[in-house]
Amino acid sequence: MYRHLIHYGIHFLVPVIIAFCFFKKDGVKVALILLAGIVIDIDHLWATPLYDPNRCSVGFHALHSYLAILVYAILPFFKTTRIVGLALILHIFADTMDCLLM
Repeated sequence: MYRHLIHYGIHFLVPVIIAFCFFKKDGVKVALILLAGIVIDIDHLWATPLYDPNRCSVGFHALHSYLAILVYAILPFFKTTRIVGLALILHIFADTMDCLLM
């Protein structure tokens, strides 16, 4: 139970907290972008079985691959992709925590 609370808390609560603490002027916009990081879970649709509660996403799914993570880690260094990069890194962090808590 705690595993799921932590995992989904990082996916949905942490982005909102970050947005309103660090991007006060554009908090709502940044929160929506950070929450949109969940879109990389589209790669779960290509997996068989579609959902496996005991499968670690990191390193398994295409958009959760180590090469993709490397790209996500580079994005925050550029002003135009900074928030999107942060969103994707937060998503990978949430999934990594889920893997560690399995």
